[in-house]
Amino acid sequence: QVQLVESGGGLVQPGGSLRLSCAASGGTFSRYAMGWFRQAPGKEREFVAVIRWDSANTDYADSVKGRFTISRDNTKATVFLQMSSLKPEATAVYYCAADRVSYRLSLPTTLRGFAYWGQGTQVTVST
Repeated sequence: QVQLVESGGGLVQPGGSLRLSCAASGGTFSRYAMGWFRQAPGKEREFVAVIRWDSANTDYADSVKGRFTISRDNTKATVFLQMSSLKPEATAVYYCAADRVSYRLSLPTTLRGFAYWGQGTQVTVST
């Protein structure tokens, strides 16, 4: 059973930066694409970013392109989300997720594409 634990959330001012981490255990991390999603109060969980199992490809939601960067370290079974130029609308609980298919060549970007989820970490962008 794969377990995912996010960390790095917190309060940051608009325009600031934050780096989220997600540590995986209980599975073969390097076989699976990893994604980040977020859920703001009263809204549905939405896709933010995804990285392929071998880091060969990434994809981002239009709202974060050019400001967020997803990366991973397979030796440490950890995926990261570097967030810059943060806006108040980025306030949400951020979740990492592991693909349900190993060695997938394409990138999943929907909730149904992921089998395992972390508990989430709160990010608040405010003055």
